[in-house]
Amino acid sequence: MQEEPVDPFSGDPDDPISHLGADPDDEARTLTPAERQDVLDDLADMEIYQALLEPSDIRGLVIDCEDCREPHYFDWELLRGNLQHLLSAERARVHEPAYDPDPEKYVTWEYARGYADGVHDALAEAAGDNRD
Repeated sequence: MQEEPVDPFSGDPDDPISHLGADPDDEARTLTPAERQDVLDDLADMEIYQALLEPSDIRGLVIDCEDCREPHYFDWELLRGNLQHLLSAERARVHEPAYDPDPEKYVTWEYARGYADGVHDALAEAAGDNRD
């Protein structure tokens, strides 16, 4: 199954943008070990965030896109798929803003991280209280 849209002009000598030259994004690129680890860390963190926030009807995360300067709303599975694709293809998927998302059903990475930290601290405190 093809995950990316097919370029209808791929290999066509009459490609209407062929005069623009090579797309620098098409150059072979691999993730650095640090970038790969960051993506793996994001996947692991996201599993925790989903487990904690999904029961509260949070559908996913919102990310401010640097390219188009718009918020992008990602359901948990879509974001997971995008991160896994980044690991395997070593490039991000083409993206578009979600159609009519309910912003109240999405939180930022920072909010999710803070929420997870708060839950962790509360559990650690409760475990400490139970030892007395």
